[in-house]
Amino acid sequence: MATNNNAKVDIIDYDAIAELPSFKALVKRKNGFLWSITAIFLIAYITLPILTSYTKILHQPMIGDITGVWIYSAGLFVMTWGLCHLYVAKANSYDKAAQAIIEEYKQGGGRV
Repeated sequence: MATNNNAKVDIIDYDAIAELPSFKALVKRKNGFLWSITAIFLIAYITLPILTSYTKILHQPMIGDITGVWIYSAGLFVMTWGLCHLYVAKANSYDKAAQAIIEEYKQGGGRV
């Protein structure tokens, strides 16, 4: 088996990257987004059993014979798909920002 002895290996000091202000800002933005989207998701899902068990709001017909439970449940599916698409779009932007931070490090931004 042939080996390539000319291959260049980049050694990255991830501890140095973690100390960069740009990385800390990225982590703060990402965590804020993730906590927000998680809160929206959980509140919307936990509200359904609370409203159906302790109130009569969703038991009322809304559109013909279709009750609010069916509409709310369908809305949860739409919300889940929407949040997934939003997450993928944001994750792509975070990946680009992370790559820019690695480039910043490689250009001397993380060296003391």
